[in-house]
Amino acid sequence: MKKVISILLIFITFLIIYFLQVNFFTWFNLAGIMPNLFVVLILVVGLFGGKNLGISSGIIIGLLLDLFIGKKVGVTAITLGIVGFIGALLDRNFSKDSRITIILMVTLLTLLYEILNYAIYAIIYSYTLELLDFFIKLGIETVFNIILTIILYPLIQKGGYALEENFKETKILTRYF
Repeated sequence: MKKVISILLIFITFLIIYFLQVNFFTWFNLAGIMPNLFVVLILVVGLFGGKNLGISSGIIIGLLLDLFIGKKVGVTAITLGIVGFIGALLDRNFSKDSRITIILMVTLLTLLYEILNYAIYAIIYSYTLELLDFFIKLGIETVFNIILTIILYPLIQKGGYALEENFKETKILTRYF
């Protein structure tokens, strides 16, 4: 039952972030560039919820975003699924207790997500690469994500540990103790 409630809360968080992206951040942007909190959400789900939850929520949220925004269906799903997978891999190697570590993870995965999206859309639509504009957009979006991660860090940590409690199994070898 706790897992169902956690999944429902992830979906409600997705709806809140979607509302913020569509309504609130359109007023507060810099040169038309807004933060991408979906990357932060999927990172947290993958980091605290595990590989299966990270990948599946990344794919489902990516498909919903592709359907809502009207781009090619599947591109965002693939890239957010990769973000969820990498979030689960980062859990094994880094501490989730440090704010700086979470900020570095958000930075890395925002860069990766945008580079993958740009490369896939460049291949699909075969448009010319305008790297200067892309790097400016990438830098501004990454800074936005970092600032919002710093602001939302207490919520990220509290929600993340609740996810971890519900989805991660403790593997204790009792016969050795």
